Amino acid sequence: MTPALNLRIAISSLAAHKWRAILAMVGVFLGALAFTGVQHVSEIMVRQAEMETEKLGPNLYAVMAGSIRFRRSGAVSTTSNVRNFTLGDAQAVIDGVPSVLEGTPFVSTTMQVRAEGRALAAKLMASLPNYQSIRSYYPDHGRFFDEAEVSNHAKVCVLGQSLASRLFGKPEDAVGRSVYLFRASFRVVGVMEAKGRDLSGEDQDEYLLMPLTTYMRRVSNQPWVNGVYLRLSKEAGLDAVGASATAIMRARHAIDPGQDDDFSTMSPKDTIQLQRQALDLMTTLGAITSSISFAVGGMGILSIMILVVRSRRVEIGIRRAVGGRRRDIVRQFLFESGLMAAVGGALGVASTLGLVTVGSALADLPLIIDPANLGLTLLGSCFLGVLAGAYPAWQAANIEILDVLKS
Repeated sequence: MTPALNLRIAISSLAAHKWRAILAMVGVFLGALAFTGVQHVSEIMVRQAEMETEKLGPNLYAVMAGSIRFRRSGAVSTTSNVRNFTLGDAQAVIDGVPSVLEGTPFVSTTMQVRAEGRALAAKLMASLPNYQSIRSYYPDHGRFFDEAEVSNHAKVCVLGQSLASRLFGKPEDAVGRSVYLFRASFRVVGVMEAKGRDLSGEDQDEYLLMPLTTYMRRVSNQPWVNGVYLRLSKEAGLDAVGASATAIMRARHAIDPGQDDDFSTMSPKDTIQLQRQALDLMTTLGAITSSISFAVGGMGILSIMILVVRSRRVEIGIRRAVGGRRRDIVRQFLFESGLMAAVGGALGVASTLGLVTVGSALADLPLIIDPANLGLTLLGSCFLGVLAGAYPAWQAANIEILDVLKS
């Protein structure tokens, strides 16, 4: 029998039980959709996390006051009101930790900013000029504050892209204008490039950046900082860096053995690892769901093929009587069950492609298509159909010709 004839027979046979065939295909469809969809979402989210890591800065490492809490979303929160991290601590870490190329102490807080009759809450980041290279974050308009302004405690600042737009309408219009923190006026010398949210959940486009000395002397009159950002060499071992930073800080803060640290260390890989754990759980649940759907689809194909064999006993008997071979009968029914599963699997794979493409465009996420995953899912669907049709095909091949003719 030719493949075209096998296909015509299969289509006419399934059309005779079309609703049951559709239900069987739905199970395979849902299984393929769940499996490929969850796998692609996981790969996209991991890639998104890696891209967000690049926004934090190349080989960034941070030592901060207080305890860090990682949320499942990947956002980071720290213990507030911790005031024991000094500029001396920051410098000791920069000088003592191996593989550090440069570092900057920083203070991060939230303050109200006023300009042009508008009052907005902004994330204030006070640091040093090398914050740009450490965080890979540079001005789009104007300039960043310099060392002379740090030394003179100058009342200057740099705005994030979104904050400048909300205060002055256009980012470029902000340069040279003034903003107010409390009653103090600060001249805007630059507007940063658009950056978006980083892996810690902070929207960097809402930052107001100023010299660290200006904030510590003119704004808050405080001797402490929130921590220090470090830029490490590419060959740096994070375990060695963490151990060295921990030893330095515990010695400076006179923390006895057995006592908890009053500081935390963090690298972007920590948040990525947490996100991977959440995604692993999602992937496991997706695998369980797809397995159940595939099992339901396989049982549906098995049941419908048994019905098809029973309804076609006369056809099978006549084909055997005129010289049809058992293996031809087996091939026909395996072809029909495999076709049913292949259609369901193909629809699931096609739906995944559509949903991933549209979802990535709407959510502004990287588009990742894994051909190997899609191909294996399609092959697995076909194998499921053949496996489910094996018993009915064996039944059909072993129908006795005389019994059929007598009936």
